Amino acid sequence: MNRKTLCFAVSALLFALCSSVRAQQSAKIPRIGYLGAASATANLARVQAFRQGLREVGYIEGKDIIVEYRYADEKYDRLPSLVAELVGLKVGIIVSGGSAVTRPAKEATATIPIVMTNDSDPVGDGFVATLARPGRNITGLSNFAPELSGKRLEILKEVVPILSRVAVLWTSNDAGTKASLKEVENAAGALKVKLQILDVQAPKDIETAFRAAARSALRGFSC
Repeated sequence: MNRKTLCFAVSALLFALCSSVRAQQSAKIPRIGYLGAASATANLARVQAFRQGLREVGYIEGKDIIVEYRYADEKYDRLPSLVAELVGLKVGIIVSGGSAVTRPAKEATATIPIVMTNDSDPVGDGFVATLARPGRNITGLSNFAPELSGKRLEILKEVVPILSRVAVLWTSNDAGTKASLKEVENAAGALKVKLQILDVQAPKDIETAFRAAARSALRGFSC
């Protein structure tokens, strides 16, 4: 075998080895599942912040990680099938926002880690055992602060001293809003303010709730 043939053979072998290594590396790129209840447009700001956060810890989408996005477009009945797609893709982590998204993710898998980006009461919703020790495959962020709801009513009363009636929009099947409603009721009793409580189960119910409040000629609103 002459020198030219030998160099060609070695070069071909190195090329094949490098191609094999690249293929293996590509196959091992972690996949993240991102599940949103709203549309891609409505989630744009959150997704941009999510990508920025990944870059800050050294992950570039499409290079170091792959993100599989799924959006329900506010059609909540689609969430179970969307999360099933993510589970089928064997993503390493599922990122969810809000209890409406976290719940179907929780029901779909007990092994894939779920990172909730926002939940009003993860303990009350049954997602984690305690905030300090989640104890399951779910972790993330919570904005649970029911005491602020009563404080908001106090501030509203300071701004409008003659305030006597307030409409409260809440969601009866959400554990977090139940605690917040209790704080509002306690504050209302102390401030001698009458409440009109309006149950909003879905975005489509908001307009109906505001119409009901308008018919009662209320002076203030609280959420």
